[in-house]
Amino acid sequence: MVKAVVLGAAGGIGQPLSLLLKTNPAITALGLFDIVNTPGVAADLSHIDTPAVVVGRLPPNDGLKEVLTGADVVVIPAGVPRKPGMTRDDLFKINAGIVKDLATGIATTCPKAFVLVISNPVNSTVPIVAEVLKHHKVYDPKRIFGVTTLDVVRASTFVAEIIGNTSAVQDVVVPVVGGHSGVTIVPLLSQSSHPLPANLSTEKFDALVKRIQFGGDEVVKAKDGAGSATLSMAYAGFEFANKIVRAIKGEKGIVAPSFVALEADPAGGAALAKELGTELEFFSSRIELGPNGVEKIHTLGKITPAETELVKAAIPELKTNIDTGVKWCGEKYAEEKNPKL
Repeated sequence: MVKAVVLGAAGGIGQPLSLLLKTNPAITALGLFDIVNTPGVAADLSHIDTPAVVVGRLPPNDGLKEVLTGADVVVIPAGVPRKPGMTRDDLFKINAGIVKDLATGIATTCPKAFVLVISNPVNSTVPIVAEVLKHHKVYDPKRIFGVTTLDVVRASTFVAEIIGNTSAVQDVVVPVVGGHSGVTIVPLLSQSSHPLPANLSTEKFDALVKRIQFGGDEVVKAKDGAGSATLSMAYAGFEFANKIVRAIKGEKGIVAPSFVALEADPAGGAALAKELGTELEFFSSRIELGPNGVEKIHTLGKITPAETELVKAAIPELKTNIDTGVKWCGEKYAEEKNPKL
């Protein structure tokens, strides 16, 4: 028995994500929540002949609490999409409040659930979720995940195109570490399961790295103001959620990328911090999943000088993003405690 919940289920990511989760036979209950349309989305999905019983709720009548009750896995794609010219920092101003409210619902209703954060900017919204759970004294760093799977999906797809292996693209795996925006996205192309051509020019290599880091911009531009990366993100969120469900059910040896608190695995986190040469509260790395969440945080391993430089370039931005989320949340709680007259 596994109950999955999607918060923001009526949106551009939420609907296809909910559809994909409904196809997983291991999920027996699927709760959907959004500010509009969720009863209709739930009714539509309920006609699909898979085990999950679907319920969709709106904010009135404690809809959020009802949907979250008994949840094992909560996926949060809620928030506004990115538009042309909009940075993830712009998104933060809008999405931070949405994420804080939803995290509060999780803290008070299903604090033991695994929380998968998709809402951008992930580098800042994951720390917000952590701060909310700390505020409610239910924080478990092993159970909070920033979904960075899309970066791996993109990297693997783009590498498959270059090596001419698109027919077997799912066999190509490229580790991606760091964070989930721009220069914080660090593809470890030297560790690709399928090496790049030895004669690949520096220009083409640099273009590949940039495309992986800014693939979201490519989609935003192509949609011409009509949206951002919703379908690929839904797929990536589904892939990671499936791994969490498999881990819950006892499967061993599942390794996936995710933006997590390094304290989730003190030994692995310390080893990774030593590699990075600095202290970071959160970092996206390959993690081993278990029934309690994060079992092990993997280190970077052997990387090239060029990749070392990419990691160095990512760290200042990551620190700023993380601090932004923590500071914002602290200020909000201070305002609530001492509201201005």
